[in-house]
Formats: sequence, structure tokens, C-alpha cells
Amino acid sequence: MGNKTHEFKSAAELRALFESEASTAKERIAALFDEGTFAETGAYAHRIAAEIGGAEGELEGVVCGYGAIDGRLVFAFAQDFSRMRGAVGAMQAKKICDLYDLAIKNGAPVIGIFDSAGAYVLEGVEALAGYGKIMKKVAAASGIIPQIAVVAGICGGAMATVASMFDIVVGAEKEGSFYVNPPFVLNNLEKGAKLGAVKTAAEGGSIDVVCADAAEALAYVRKLLSYIPQNNADGTAYSATNDEINRLVDVDSIIAAEGYSMTDVIKAVSDDAAFLELGSEWAKSMLTGFATLNGMVIGVVANQPAVNGGKLTGCAAKKAAKFISFCDCFKVPVLTLVDTEGYEVSPEAEKAQYSAALAKLASAYAMSDNAKVTVVLGKAYGAAYTLMGSKSIGADIALAADCAKISAMPTSSAVAFAWNDKVTDNSKRSEVEAEWDSVMASPVVAAKAGEIDDIISLDELRQRAAEAFEMLGAKNALTPAKRHNNLPL
Repeated sequence: MGNKTHEFKSAAELRALFESEASTAKERIAALFDEGTFAETGAYAHRIAAEIGGAEGELEGVVCGYGAIDGRLVFAFAQDFSRMRGAVGAMQAKKICDLYDLAIKNGAPVIGIFDSAGAYVLEGVEALAGYGKIMKKVAAASGIIPQIAVVAGICGGAMATVASMFDIVVGAEKEGSFYVNPPFVLNNLEKGAKLGAVKTAAEGGSIDVVCADAAEALAYVRKLLSYIPQNNADGTAYSATNDEINRLVDVDSIIAAEGYSMTDVIKAVSDDAAFLELGSEWAKSMLTGFATLNGMVIGVVANQPAVNGGKLTGCAAKKAAKFISFCDCFKVPVLTLVDTEGYEVSPEAEKAQYSAALAKLASAYAMSDNAKVTVVLGKAYGAAYTLMGSKSIGADIALAADCAKISAMPTSSAVAFAWNDKVTDNSKRSEVEAEWDSVMASPVVAAKAGEIDDIISLDELRQRAAEAFEMLGAKNALTPAKRHNNLPL
């Protein structure tokens, strides 16, 4: 994708449109697209047998079609609660599946706007089969075209499963609800809980982005698409920027503060201080999201020292793994910023399949073929250093700040483990710990071992990361085909 300047509809513009017209699915979906570009597919589809329920000729509870978003071809479906409460049946499934066939053939993203009261129960097993057919299409499209779900109404039961199969889920807090079992049943079991609420689902990791209402959610989706390639063969996305690529960044003053926010570092490094975060309500010791460097769209995975010392929890590992996998599917380069005190140490973590979550993160880094640059900014202790995109697990380029601390154990633990019986005086212990920091935990040791490519000053973080990604722009994980070696004379 070449460089281009993006024009975004604001949430206010979309909200005004909704207020001026009946906010049906058709108005919602038309507002999502560039003005005048939406074309509907299957517009007259309906259940044929009147005896199954409803008058013959009643239109199906979903609107499907295609159009342009910021000039790009996009397909979308919007469940229509005003038509039979958006009930899912055989015909709704057919319309959505037909839309997917077109989207896959044309290599274009799919946006699903969810708002349905559930299955069309009078169809019985045919309605249940409809869910299965939709799930199969979503699974077939996964990794080929981007899929974004918008929870703009009721998204419950099997449709919550469908939405969770999408790459990114955006929820409208005002209109949306998200659950597998009905909230009125669950809230009787857990008094005072706001089960079924979009915010609650986001806190559990089921929804990636929470927006105030449907208008804001649709505006967010339009912006999000500018960071995502059209399909898995489209290549890295670019945006126009006037930001100076070689400008120095004042990261030193940010990380000097105890428990600093990594978000500030990301914004300092990225073009125009822009960072589009995903999953902000869940696993807060890990940051994931999109930024641009010299116009190149990159995914960012970073520890968040402001939350629990940036420790690598099970939820944090799963959050990062999912995002890395998405980026790899669509060849989005990944920048990993490391500053973590290590693993979470608690009985709760060990009871929650902690090792399996860490294994997901290890697999995501090890199996991904996209360009990967890792920078150790601060602490990188124990196996958490290995798992956070180290060179050994798959980073193409690994850098470390000159103030970084890379060690098999935290300094105090290492000194206690090696010399606890010999260092009894507190002042002497502090001396030994300082020596460990300057010698054993120095990034120079890792660089000499070949695990760090270069040690950099923090003020050059932006330009060094950008040049690494530019170099990796032509990366191909496959060995180029050849007929034979060229024989020497």
C-alpha cells in the first residue's frame, strides 16, 4: 500500500446522521462507508414459508453489502434488530456466507455489526446450522482477510462466539451487550455484577476496544482500517506523515521515573505521537496496538512498567500472543519494547495454566515470519527476557538501551542466590548488587554473546527502530527458488 493521507469521519458526524434518520442497520452500514458508495447484496432475501412465522415477504434481519472506506473496498453486514429482532436463521446465514465468498474472492476486509436477539427458534435445527455455516466462513477467512466485529446491540450466545472469531472486536458501551449466557440468569448467581456489559467483556479480554456508543465505534473502525492491510498478500501499510524520522526523542526523562508509562515512550517514538491501542481494559501490564514509523504501519508489543512492574502474567502473555499472530497473518512488522521485572509470582497464576499461556507467547514469536525488532529499554530478567521477542526466539534485530539490565535473575535475587551466606552486611550487599548491575546485568554481556545486535542511546530509539524496519521491508521468510549454484571459473 502506498503512502496516503486518510480522511476520517468523526463520531460526531456519524452520531448526527443517526439522530437525523431512523437508526436502522441500513443507516448504520451506509454511514460506515464513504458517502454514496454502499451497494447492498441480497436486498430482497426473506424466509419463503409464511407458516414458519411472520408474513411472507418480510425482509431478512441482516443487511449485507460492500462499498469504500477511505477509498478502499470493504464488505460488511449489519444485523437489523428492527427486522424480526435480527433473528439468525438459514436465510440470514446464507446472506452472510455469500458476502464472505465475495470478500475472500476480492481480498477485502469484512466488518460485522452485531445486533440480534438470537436464533429464529421456529426454524429449529436449521437456525442452529446457520450459526455453524457462519462460523465456518469466518474460520475460512481468518488469516486471509481482516475481520472486525462491532458490538452495536445484543451479541449473545452463538453470535458472541462468532464475534470472538473475528480478529478485532469493538464494543459500543451505550447500545451493546456481550455474553454467552443471558445476563439475567448470571446476575442472579453473582449479585451486583454487570455481566453482559461491554465494559465487563473488555475487562475479561473478549472485547478489544470500548467506545461510548455505536457512532464512536464505527468512526473508530474507519480509523482502524487505515492501519491494516487489505489482505494477507497486500504488504505493509503506509500513511503520509510530515514527522522527521531522524528527530531525537527524550525517552531518558520518561523512563527515569519509577513506574513510568510505556505509552509515553511509544508516543514519543511514533509518528505524530499517535498510538492506537488495543485491549486497554485487559491484562494492563502488557500494551498492544498500532503506530507508524516514517509512515510505515507497525504493531507494538510492550511491557507496561506502570502496572505491576510490567510483569509477564498469563493474561499478558495471551494478549501479546494474539496480537503478534494477527500481525504475522497480515505481514505487519512488530516492534517489541521490553521493561519487565519478570514472571508473576502467585499461587493464582500457577492455578491458571500459566505455562500454557507463556507457551502461546513463545509460539507466536517463534512461528511468525513478519519483520520483528526488539529493544530492551530497562529490566529484562529471567525467561521473561527470552519470551519478550528475544533474538533467540525470533527477532530479526535486537537492540538494547545503554541503561538496560539483562540478567538471568533480578539483581537482588541473583546476589542472594550466589553469595547470600557471604554477604551479611547491608552496605556490602548494596555494593555487590551495584557491581552485579554494572557487570553481569550489563547489555554488553548480551551483546558479546551475540544476543543483542547493538547498544544504543535512548534518544536515537526512533531512528534506529525505523531504519531496522526499512532494512527488513523486503524480508522473505521463504528461501528463494534457484536452479543451481553458479560454478566458479
